[in-house]
Amino acid sequence: MNHYKDQEALLLQHHLQDSALGEYSKELLGLYEKGWQKILKHGDLKRWQGGFELLPDVTPSALNFNCSALKIGTADDTSMTHDEIKSALQQMHPWRKGPFDLFGVHIDTEWRSDWKWDRLADAITPLEGRTILDVGCGSGYHLWRMLGADAKLVIGIDPTPLFSMHFATVKRYSPNAPAFILPVGIEHMQVNMGCFDTVFSMGILYHRKSPIDHLIELKNLLNTGGELVIDTLVIEGNANQCLMPQGRYAKMRNVWFIPSVEMLKIWLKRAGFKSVNLIDVCPTTVQEQRPTEWMTFESLPDFLDPEDHSLTIEGYPAPVRAVLTASTS
Repeated sequence: MNHYKDQEALLLQHHLQDSALGEYSKELLGLYEKGWQKILKHGDLKRWQGGFELLPDVTPSALNFNCSALKIGTADDTSMTHDEIKSALQQMHPWRKGPFDLFGVHIDTEWRSDWKWDRLADAITPLEGRTILDVGCGSGYHLWRMLGADAKLVIGIDPTPLFSMHFATVKRYSPNAPAFILPVGIEHMQVNMGCFDTVFSMGILYHRKSPIDHLIELKNLLNTGGELVIDTLVIEGNANQCLMPQGRYAKMRNVWFIPSVEMLKIWLKRAGFKSVNLIDVCPTTVQEQRPTEWMTFESLPDFLDPEDHSLTIEGYPAPVRAVLTASTS
């Protein structure tokens, strides 16, 4: 993985210097290196790397980042069998965000991240030519969809080591693509960068102890006229209502505040955003998040009341997500 890391660092440096992020290239490269040093010490790295190195060393005949299951190559591109490729990919279990199709092997991830993308893709400012940050980007699935929408440069940040391995699995087959993951959290980003045209925060806000501070952090990363795209849990209610779970929410320990849509709009405006618009509200179903052979641990069906799926197992309203946009001018 050291070779991959070093090659990525060189490409990242090249793309940063030729972008609005040029003055921050040294800091961002430092964050990339810092995050990877932790990955290289991870206890599961040997297993993940074993799978990564078993994958076919070929140039794929097809790349398609504009489809639900991101397509990398075909079965005819390699002499490896379907089962051999699947076995290699399974060494990087669990696969949570996707789906993907690598050389004819369909990775049916826990989350149908394509459904989330479909809900927002046509409602946000077009991404063509834009410099984008995805906070909490997971496996990078949405980074590839952003490139498919002709973004100029996409940067994801996520400290989870396995997600960087999943991203590397795709990136090795499109090495020059202007998409990168910094394996760190938003708290490591330099404040007041003001460089990004679009910032995505999807599934992050309710994990923050101080949601207003998080929104201000996001705003300060955007340039003048930039756009925030936020996806988060919400509850039904008026502008005065917000749920703060007493303990776990849907078995998650780190859920702090779940506002109503109207309260969320107030938060965004108090954080300094303008032109706040609601794009979508919908419940998360057991068709969108569920265990599969690619993620065999507990998932949404285990987090809901078995007798009433409108409630979590703790008795709170079941997950409903809203997507909003907000601009800085």
